[in-house]
Amino acid sequence: MTTGQEWLVDASGCLAERLKDARALAALFEELIVLLELKVVGQPQWHVFPEPGGVTGLALLAESHLAVHTFPEHGFAALNVYCCRPRSRPDFEALLARHLGAASCRVRELPRGVEA
Repeated sequence: MTTGQEWLVDASGCLAERLKDARALAALFEELIVLLELKVVGQPQWHVFPEPGGVTGLALLAESHLAVHTFPEHGFAALNVYCCRPRSRPDFEALLARHLGAASCRVRELPRGVEA
């Protein structure tokens, strides 16, 4: 029985200044929330690490969660989206190129659920 789907997205070649900018990451979250018709519970949480660190962000969703961890020193962002109901796959490559300047993305989609 499928209870949801999860996307694990590794974005490489990102612009370091965007990976340090919680506002840039919040804009990415906002677009994903609208595209996937997600419902945020409370306020997204952001932690900006001291230089040369990045940002960790988390949005609790009625459908589960949306999280990002950035590593500006490596031009890398790790994005995780888990939804308890099926959704169409967003164009992560275009979204991360636009919001973070990502040169490439690796997207893994995992069905979640109980094995019969």
